[in-house]
Amino acid sequence: MESHFTAEFFKSNRDKLRTLFTGTAPIVMTANGLLQRNGDTTYPFRQDSSFWYLTGIDEPDVMLVIDKDKEYLILPERTDTQTVFDGVIDKEQLAARSGIQTIIDYKTGWKQLTSRLKRVKHVATLAAMPSYINRHGFYTNPARARMVKSLKEQAPQAELLDLRPHLTRLRMVKQPQELAAIKTAVAVTIATIKEVARKRSSYNYENEVEAAITAGLRRRGTDGHAYQPIIASDANACTLHYVANNASLENKKLLLVDVGAEIEHYAADITRTFALTKPSRRFQAVYDAVLEVRLFACSILKPDVVMKEYEHSVEQFIGEKLRELGLIKTISHETVRRYYPHSTSHFLGLDVHDAADYARPLETDMVLTVEPGIYIPEEAIGIRIEDDIMITKRGADVLSDSLPRALT
Repeated sequence: MESHFTAEFFKSNRDKLRTLFTGTAPIVMTANGLLQRNGDTTYPFRQDSSFWYLTGIDEPDVMLVIDKDKEYLILPERTDTQTVFDGVIDKEQLAARSGIQTIIDYKTGWKQLTSRLKRVKHVATLAAMPSYINRHGFYTNPARARMVKSLKEQAPQAELLDLRPHLTRLRMVKQPQELAAIKTAVAVTIATIKEVARKRSSYNYENEVEAAITAGLRRRGTDGHAYQPIIASDANACTLHYVANNASLENKKLLLVDVGAEIEHYAADITRTFALTKPSRRFQAVYDAVLEVRLFACSILKPDVVMKEYEHSVEQFIGEKLRELGLIKTISHETVRRYYPHSTSHFLGLDVHDAADYARPLETDMVLTVEPGIYIPEEAIGIRIEDDIMITKRGADVLSDSLPRALT
């Protein structure tokens, strides 16, 4: 598949960052590092999204330095064993991809950088994440923290400035190349879900559905899944991030499929819920309620909308639907969240939950999801419908509109 991105895209992003970050401090950033899977093997490498946005480079532990009108890459140290197993880093390929012509070995690069750091009062970088994020229950890639530690050791007098607000602002509004990649990811996801939906009566287990989707995404030329797929039948769909995907489909009534292809790091994120047998009136009523909420949410998305206000409006609307379904008597945040425990929308791009400032009003060419759902564990009903949309001057352009939303 031909790339959507050229070196000019990454160079332009670096130039925009220079303009947005008005200070004279050198900018120093690092790629992600490899993470141990077990023994001496690693998980598949995934680049830090902001580093990729500025360089297009998919090698671990490379460093980027932007210093006034100069820019260069510092290569990581490589042991002889790494070189034998992983090969030599191709400098010409890095230069062609990133548009950065100066590429320096580790020792020479750090010597040059240290000389500069000792003479500055500020250094701009991406702040290191905590090693463990309690809210999500996972560990973070340690590459940033490792680099920040080195920066502080080499320049103890310098204050570190966080570039995250600047890069978030840049990444929120998608450029034509990014929109093309996202639309390709969406189109492939739609084709794959359609194929699997037609054959859903032939699957006996959730993992068979997952395998068919994985094969469909890869066969259509994608990088695979943008996130762990969710293939959840009946009560399993009430676990929002259910990823076991191993239950039997025998005698099951509903199947929720939440998947997205990844194209050159850009994600799609689409959910459909299908009936495995003739749906009861109750299933259909809940499904129709979710459809109405989805339509309402899309109808109010447009430039200048603030997400907090939008989410409040959707919460009130879904509260009315929950009351009509007999699930709640009064509409409040607490009663609604019992059956609708997540937000309606998140931004979409290099990350499936993309970098965003949710206090910033919407603008044209921002891309986000609309994914209302109703989850009733006591009835083993979990229904979600999710589309990917682009903000235009007219409102919400539904990129995934060609994927049917029928329950049967």
